[in-house]
Amino acid sequence: MIQSMTGYGKSVLQLPTKKISIELKSLNSKSLDLNARMPSMYRAKELGIRKLIANSLVRGKVDFSLFVEITGEDTSSKINQTVVKEYIKQLKEVVDGDATELLKMAIRMPDAITTERDDIDEGEWTLISEEIDKAIANIVEYRKDEGATLNQDFTERVATLKRLLEEVIAIDPERIDGVRARLEKGVSDLKEKVDENRFEQELVYYIEKFDITEEKVRLDNHLEYFIKTLNSDDSNGKKLGFISQEMGREINTIGSKSNYAPMQKLVVQMKDELEKIKEQLLNVL
Repeated sequence: MIQSMTGYGKSVLQLPTKKISIELKSLNSKSLDLNARMPSMYRAKELGIRKLIANSLVRGKVDFSLFVEITGEDTSSKINQTVVKEYIKQLKEVVDGDATELLKMAIRMPDAITTERDDIDEGEWTLISEEIDKAIANIVEYRKDEGATLNQDFTERVATLKRLLEEVIAIDPERIDGVRARLEKGVSDLKEKVDENRFEQELVYYIEKFDITEEKVRLDNHLEYFIKTLNSDDSNGKKLGFISQEMGREINTIGSKSNYAPMQKLVVQMKDELEKIKEQLLNVL
């Protein structure tokens, strides 16, 4: 079953002193384009996270975010009291203000707040890793649901292409008869006597140039192969893209050879359906 590259997954972990939220968002891309945002204290784990996401999501423009919200007394940010007091002392020499206003000014100064870098608690990280796994599972499930919708759309459009191909096949004999009639009329309008055998040979040669038998067979095979690939175990958007290109090649050739308005009308409809398929294939993993 195919998967979409569009997806969203989230998981939340509540610890005694902090809440950790993990989010994954993905859009379509030709390759894996992963952007990771997380507090600096977890940067040592980034490479492992990237590998985990790459193995699960494979392709797409992916945004990974790990947010930490302090909910308890524990905090890594501390007021540098010595520095703040010195700032207040210097500010008093410059401006005459009350203590609260001077403190507001001092606290905004450089080095007034210090952040202590804590070592990662491995027990805590084990819990976080489990939540990352849940977020990945959620986005994969989302992608599968989107893929099911795309699968239905592709199936319906391929069915439409098959119906249009059947109409092309049905009117092909009258198209050939029309080509033959126009050629015979053209020769008769010359009002010259022609060698019937030679004329028939030339007629057959000319009609063969308009023959679309091979294109009809190949297009039908490509349509069957597209559905087979669509329903395979793996999601392979690139392969489906290659098949759609081959489908387009056969449809274009039928159009260029048709020389018959009713058939050209059908070809235009086929091209329209195929373009919609190609557009949606950009979202397939």
